[in-house]
Amino acid sequence: MTDQWVGRWIGVEGLFLEISKDEPAGPGHYLLHMRYGLDADQIGTFEGQATAEGIRFNRGDGPQLLRAGDGEATGMKWLLEKEDCLVVATGEGYCRD
Repeated sequence: MTDQWVGRWIGVEGLFLEISKDEPAGPGHYLLHMRYGLDADQIGTFEGQATAEGIRFNRGDGPQLLRAGDGEATGMKWLLEKEDCLVVATGEGYCRD
């Protein structure tokens, strides 16, 4: 399931998520390059591991789970009509058209 998530996802106000396979680490391992906030330090690349729920990863604000959802699940009115989204938490989501 998570291999289908590889590629670029768009958030609001310039936020983004780019998922690529971490080939040296093996199947089910990903690199998540993301701008997840507007502060200068809220950008980075994080190692992720596929689980039954989605992709688990750690960043400065602690352990996170990236999971499939829709615009409503993001909790952001700008993404409300989107159907293909990935959500970290309410208020942080990334979608494809």
